[in-house]
Amino acid sequence: MLIVPKSVATAPEKIILGVDPGTQVAGYGIISVQGGVMKMIQYGVVQLSKYSTYQLKLQKLYDTILRLIDEHHPDEMAIEDPFFGKNVQAMLKLGRAQGVVMAAALSRNIPIVEYAPRRIKQSVTGNGNASKDQVSHMVGHLLKEDLNPQFFDATDALAIAVCHHFHENALPVAPGKKNRKGAWGAFVSENSGRVM
Repeated sequence: MLIVPKSVATAPEKIILGVDPGTQVAGYGIISVQGGVMKMIQYGVVQLSKYSTYQLKLQKLYDTILRLIDEHHPDEMAIEDPFFGKNVQAMLKLGRAQGVVMAAALSRNIPIVEYAPRRIKQSVTGNGNASKDQVSHMVGHLLKEDLNPQFFDATDALAIAVCHHFHENALPVAPGKKNRKGAWGAFVSENSGRVM
């Protein structure tokens, strides 16, 4: 008996939105994965430095991420984990940006998975200390795209999406659950009484 593998064309497509939140510039990258083949759909940056208050910056970031979700209907969102730094004010501002991005995804029931910066670099380049230029180059190679090296925030976001694709099969899924362990969406669905 001859067993014919499923073709790439008939395999289900998964769309992953990667986001590199920021308070001055935020990057986003959207990839599709079908039959194990990754393709870039879109990438870009949200310029926030031109807005005078942090409230306006957060509103613009939220609106942009929501528009991308409504336009591309991602199955999952991957975001960079909060990092620990010495500048408390910078960490608080970054936390606000991350929260707004997560709120946009949660408003559309998109599962969210977070990855540490070192893990993202390791997944994409094989080196957890890789430079932004090395990450950009390798992401372009993996996606077979000629990426603009001036948009490091956008190529970082693509790297987050690629990292998620590489690691998603390693994340356990509870029986009968779509959301993956570690996802904010899974936490919310499993703890609805604790979330207002």
